[in-house]
Amino acid sequence: PWTVSDAPMTASSASMGEQPIFSTKAHVFHIDPKTKRSWIPASSQAVSVSFFFDSTRNLYRIISVEGTKAVINSTITPNMTFTKTSQKFGQWSDIRANTVYGLGFGSEPDLNKFIEKFQEVKEATRLAAQKANGSAGTASPSPMGTLRPPSACDAADDAAGEGDGRAPLVAHQRSQSLSGLQASSPKHQARGAGDKASLPQSTAEAQLRYENDRLKLALAQSSANAKKWEVELQTLKNNNARLTCALQESTSNVEEWKRQLQALKEENAAMRSKMIELEASHGNPDAIAELRKEIGSLRTRSDLLDREGKQKDKELEVLKRKLEDQTQTGVHKADDRLKALLSENDGLKGTVTRLQEQLEASRSSSRGRQGAWEQLNQRFSLKLHELRDLQHEMASLLNS
Repeated sequence: PWTVSDAPMTASSASMGEQPIFSTKAHVFHIDPKTKRSWIPASSQAVSVSFFFDSTRNLYRIISVEGTKAVINSTITPNMTFTKTSQKFGQWSDIRANTVYGLGFGSEPDLNKFIEKFQEVKEATRLAAQKANGSAGTASPSPMGTLRPPSACDAADDAAGEGDGRAPLVAHQRSQSLSGLQASSPKHQARGAGDKASLPQSTAEAQLRYENDRLKLALAQSSANAKKWEVELQTLKNNNARLTCALQESTSNVEEWKRQLQALKEENAAMRSKMIELEASHGNPDAIAELRKEIGSLRTRSDLLDREGKQKDKELEVLKRKLEDQTQTGVHKADDRLKALLSENDGLKGTVTRLQEQLEASRSSSRGRQGAWEQLNQRFSLKLHELRDLQHEMASLLNS
């Protein structure tokens, strides 16, 4: 089995390992380290994104390589969360890599499969961490909730500790006593313990910075959604205004047709009366036939206008119902969504402010401890200088 280190990977190192437990294609993005609000493309096209298991360290990783460049090298921890921000896009934050990764998929099912695999691997990591903590006895867990893998800094510290342990083996007795004094000095030991104690503080500060950046990103997305809903609400209002104008115009046309129909009905009734009078007076047959023909034409036109009037009445009712439904549902939905987004924005702003205050307090505390360590270091240097002077005096006395 192969071992994945925290150093940057290449295509050759990624291909030497085991087979991936899951692979998919996606476009890779990194969050802009300056603004923390925009994405920077990390791949020129859709690349393979795979889950790997490192059996030697019992770790899961997400790895993606384009050419000879590793665009993703993320170790999964139980505290990680994958967030689906749209139908085809998702993101997660990696504190160790100090970045936020984004993946754009070709379809929503591909994104859902990746989310399912991410949750499975995260759960497996959590169970492995619990098992490791249970077998370690009284060993304290790391700030991330899992056993931290060895790194180059740990190896350097171990090498330095071994060097200090070999210092008493120097042949010269006086050099041996000075080296032993330096290695076993209480101030030196306190300094080493202080350095170890400062590690959780730096981790907490990094966690606060990560939470702050994540909330800033969520705030930016929420603001963008609020603007989108404002635009949609304005569009609905414009559509309602156009429908209102069309409804008023249709109402005016229907009223005009009704007046024309009533006038034709009255004219038809007058023609019938006139025809009856002519028949009763035994008038000209040709005139009577012409009059009947005109009456039939007017009757046909009257029936046509009557049918058109009924059709327009139906269309008017449909337009009224459509306008009422769209106005009620669209405006209420947009208003509710806008209120929810504004409330969410206020909450996110408050959380960002609180985290910034915590971050500033953590930084102030770190600066205070740094000043104290510098003072202790100066005092230790003075004492060491005095010991060296005393050693030279003792050597002079012995030689004399």
